[in-house]
Amino acid sequence: MEVETEMTNNVMCLLTDPEGTPLGAPMYLPQNAGPQQLQQIVNKLLNNEEKLPYAFYISDQELLVALGTYLEKHKVSVEKVLSIVYQPQAIFRIRPVNRCSATIAGHTEPVLSVAFSPDGRQLASGSGDTTVRIWDLNTQTPMYTCTGHKNWVLCIAWSPDGKHLVSGSKAGELQCWDPETGKPSGNPLTGHKKWITGISWEPIHLNSPSRRFVSSSKDGDARIWDVTLRKCVICLSGHTLAVTCVKWGGDGVIYTGSQDCTIKVWETTQGKLIRELKGHGHWVNSLALSTEYVLRTGAFDHTGKQYSSHEEMKKVALERYNKMKGNAPERLVSGSDDFTMFLWEPAVSKHPKTRMTGHQQLVNHVYFSPDGQWVASASFDKSVKLWNGTTGKFVAAFRGHVGPVYQISWSADSRLLLSGSKDSTLKVWDIRTQKLKQDLPGHADEVFAVDWSPDGEKVASGGKDRVLKLWMG
Repeated sequence: MEVETEMTNNVMCLLTDPEGTPLGAPMYLPQNAGPQQLQQIVNKLLNNEEKLPYAFYISDQELLVALGTYLEKHKVSVEKVLSIVYQPQAIFRIRPVNRCSATIAGHTEPVLSVAFSPDGRQLASGSGDTTVRIWDLNTQTPMYTCTGHKNWVLCIAWSPDGKHLVSGSKAGELQCWDPETGKPSGNPLTGHKKWITGISWEPIHLNSPSRRFVSSSKDGDARIWDVTLRKCVICLSGHTLAVTCVKWGGDGVIYTGSQDCTIKVWETTQGKLIRELKGHGHWVNSLALSTEYVLRTGAFDHTGKQYSSHEEMKKVALERYNKMKGNAPERLVSGSDDFTMFLWEPAVSKHPKTRMTGHQQLVNHVYFSPDGQWVASASFDKSVKLWNGTTGKFVAAFRGHVGPVYQISWSADSRLLLSGSKDSTLKVWDIRTQKLKQDLPGHADEVFAVDWSPDGEKVASGGKDRVLKLWMG
């Protein structure tokens, strides 16, 4: 009889990575085993020299108690093999921001975009007053006012090596700036016939120093520009309506989303169309890449380490990209005017992996967490929703905003999410507890733009009240 009781106290478990790849064979674990014991097992099975932190999930729910307690609570049968997903966690921790450290005036019209440089040392903003401003984060004052655009500055993007800043306007012009001096690098880049909807740089692990970026426009085209040659090198034509968003992927392809309901995938040596992703019944208005954060930051991470050569930057960026991506294909999430989102693995299939439904209104912004584990979406329905970044399954809804949510940003450790809303507040959400961590009122009007610096130290926000606010932990 002894043997019998012995067996009933054990649970047959199979550890898998987020992709579903098993780690070893199924094994019997005692019911009193919890996250800590599982952590030891995973580190051992992976032969990790340095012990790494992991979180564990059973059917998308984090395991925070002993297995036996979990099984009892969720009435799970012990007859079947229990699948447990292990997720690596960041070794460092980012503090939540909780106070406004500076309110900086300067723009004379609403602030439409804010973006930290990849190393987190500089901050840029684009405004309806036709200027781009670069701010000194040490003194928290304006450093440069970049003038030259004739219309609203709708989007801005730093090159992943931090050497260039590009802005796009409502007139369809693009301008490259030298962040060291605040001066334009050459004449405006013209070619688009209508306003610019997005800008994305070629990843630095593919080409260093940064030279090429792609822009998307209301005119139905996307264009690849070379900042050294100071001209458009390839025009990506094929969409029948406005191109609303563009992303340059880590594999070297470009993704464009359009009002013609399609997402097109382009190669970048000649600009050939290589794939079309169809499924949306309405306009595609946002795209997010699972590797986006590491592509944006290139060789820079939360430590703020600087680099002396382009080669070193390229090497470190490639290491960071490969580590983040693992063996999984790059994933793409698209958001549409029909309130739905799709999860794709474009390198694997032209069909969506999952249809993600739940928002009651238009999805404004979709963003993968830096580690690719989560997808967050912001909507006109006043909610922020959290999804599993691998499967696309719904995880949680963050409610608290009383107006549409315009933009979101992640902390570098993927543990906190920031949102900015029409209700004039910023909110910080805790991913683990799925609750509001910090409420940040202070703006006098709608908050259009938010960004969390890659070094994790600060948050910037801008909006209708024309001021730029910096927030610290």
